[in-house]
Amino acid sequence: MKLKMSENSLFAILLRSPWWISLAIVAAISLLSVALLPKPYVGFGVMGGFPFLVIGVLAARKQWHAPSPARVEDMLARVGAMAWRDFSALIGQIYVEKGFGVTRLNSPAADFLVVRGGQRTLVSCKRWKAANPGVEALRDLVAAKEAQEAQHCSYLSLTPVSDTARRFASAQGVTLVSGNDLGRFLAERPRG
Repeated sequence: MKLKMSENSLFAILLRSPWWISLAIVAAISLLSVALLPKPYVGFGVMGGFPFLVIGVLAARKQWHAPSPARVEDMLARVGAMAWRDFSALIGQIYVEKGFGVTRLNSPAADFLVVRGGQRTLVSCKRWKAANPGVEALRDLVAAKEAQEAQHCSYLSLTPVSDTARRFASAQGVTLVSGNDLGRFLAERPRG
């Protein structure tokens, strides 16, 4: 069984926040321990900051390899101006660079079947320019996932989906990649 951290837990929020926030919490815990605890217990108080130190290091590592906000914005602008043929070629190329086997699908619900480590993922991105993607496209994707016997499915779009679609995606296990998340996905390239 895979353990998954709750999206709104303190550590999940800190992983998405700038790395230095976690280290500031470590410093605050350490200073408070020294200032408020009796001398024999200071070490125990300081050790209370260790999980935050680990989270800070993980966040720093993740952010070190992430593309800059300017690069993300540039990528989103470039993608917004692309034709479908160019965009689909870019998506396929990025999945190949990330180590996936990529199969183009001739389906209205899904555009790619990507496979890595035996895990099959359907990717839908044909409506990437839709102003407010809704539930219908996600329903079609979930049905295609079941028909293709895929384990996962992802929906890529420039703009966020509607709240109803977001709730549906959460309930059905659809990974939504939109806005800045899409820009980061497109801008980051694996290190050779």
